[in-house]
Amino acid sequence: MRRLRRLAHLVLFCPFSKGLQGRLPGLRVKYVFLVWLGVLAGSWLAYVHYSSYAELCRGHVCRVVICDQYRKGIISGSICQDLCTLQQVEWRTCLSSVPGQQVYSGLWQGKEVTIKCGLEESLSWTAGADVAPRRELVLFDKPTRGTSIKEFREMTLSFLKANLGDLPSLPTLVGQVLLMADFNKDSRVSLAEAKSVWALLKRNEFLLLLSLQGKGHAAPLLGHCGDLYVTEGVPRSSGPAAALPALLRPLLPPALHGALQQWLGPAWPWRAKIAIGLLEFVEELFHGAYGTFYMCETTLANVGYTAKYDFRMADLQQVAPEAAVRRFLRGRHCERSADCTYGRDCRAPCDTLLRQCKGDLVQPNLAKVCELLRGYLLPGAPASLRAELARQLRTCTTLSGLASQVEAHHSLVLSHLKTLLWKEISNTKYT
Repeated sequence: MRRLRRLAHLVLFCPFSKGLQGRLPGLRVKYVFLVWLGVLAGSWLAYVHYSSYAELCRGHVCRVVICDQYRKGIISGSICQDLCTLQQVEWRTCLSSVPGQQVYSGLWQGKEVTIKCGLEESLSWTAGADVAPRRELVLFDKPTRGTSIKEFREMTLSFLKANLGDLPSLPTLVGQVLLMADFNKDSRVSLAEAKSVWALLKRNEFLLLLSLQGKGHAAPLLGHCGDLYVTEGVPRSSGPAAALPALLRPLLPPALHGALQQWLGPAWPWRAKIAIGLLEFVEELFHGAYGTFYMCETTLANVGYTAKYDFRMADLQQVAPEAAVRRFLRGRHCERSADCTYGRDCRAPCDTLLRQCKGDLVQPNLAKVCELLRGYLLPGAPASLRAELARQLRTCTTLSGLASQVEAHHSLVLSHLKTLLWKEISNTKYT
């Protein structure tokens, strides 16, 4: 016992223990500093997240404005009563990527839905009671009182010709527009119904949704109120960061994207099935009944899929009609090709002699999609397929947008690629 006490005394008063005691205050200061730094960084991230959320997520403004217009009798639609009177449309998660296009997941009539509402950039989210009158003047200005149904039909046809081109199939699309406007099936279109559907037609994505209804690559339309509309389901994104919390996505290093795609994304056969759907969508955009469309923001974030891994375009905002792209490029002054860019990546060459943009795009839809699929399909691809898949995707990415190549060559490349993928997954559980 006496020996143990002597040993304890030596430990407590040895030079080493004195040095340790002398360093303890310094260690405490370091730990306190690190904790303070962590709290500061966390607070800053929370502030940035809240600020961006407040800017991007303004569904409450959409709801107030739409319901104000509905109660005044300016607009109408199939979900107006559920949205504004019965409060049966539940707004859930904010999915908006830009302030001008509000996107929310929601619940309506027991179904999962996506709610979309346009919100002009000029309308501040802090604006007061004058928001609704200004929105009425800007958006719900046509048609005017006294317009006959025949005149409205002609208005709609002229609008579609200007945006989609002079196509023989347009009268059918006009019929769909009028059928949707007459949501209460009373065989007449009221002024409020006409104003609502006219405002919807000005939304690029809505026009695309209407043109692609029944094809399976775009979400089915379920209803509308003014220029707010609801589509079926909430497509899952194929983006590599989609499975991460929103707060962590901006912090993700680009080098980790491919690895995350393999770890967190669907299994390779499911990715092949989604890719086949995407290729069919490209085919539909080129050979559709309502003209040609260009994909002007080709990213994995826009490649969505359903619970059964069927391809579903997550965002059609940057899919533009050929007529709109050509109108933008026609006679446009340029110094370099970057000056001839519509959207994010619909680029035409610049004629440096005339200083004007040319009409043909540098890269067609198929080439851009194949570039995307190289990073989506090659990682994790079966060894027996990888070399041939890489070769076909490489050939596909070299396609140009010249009119002489588009029809036959593009169709052949697309067909070969679909066949290759389909052979790999056919007669398995993945089909």
